[in-house]
Amino acid sequence: MKGSFLGEFEEVVLLATWVLKDQAYANTVRAEVEKHTQRSINLSAIHSALYRMERKGFLDSKLGEASARRGGKAKRHFYVSNKGTEALNEARRIRESFWQLVPAAPFKGENL
Repeated sequence: MKGSFLGEFEEVVLLATWVLKDQAYANTVRAEVEKHTQRSINLSAIHSALYRMERKGFLDSKLGEASARRGGKAKRHFYVSNKGTEALNEARRIRESFWQLVPAAPFKGENL
């Protein structure tokens, strides 16, 4: 079904959101993704992925309380939906089914 598979970046953003639970907003998601991928990530890429996955139904969100520290602006917190959980489980199942087919010891000349 179109739109039901996660791209690599979407998958790590969704996993970071899941790990962060009620502390998942754009900046914390970016920090978590950077920590695990060891890559610098543009905040706008995180925003795009979060909103795209919310439109697909993989995430839900709600605005938190406004804070003086943020100039009266509220943070948008993201939560993995049931559909997002199903998508992550399916991605994991597909990856594991392929890894089971990979020989334990790499063939000569392979990089694995």
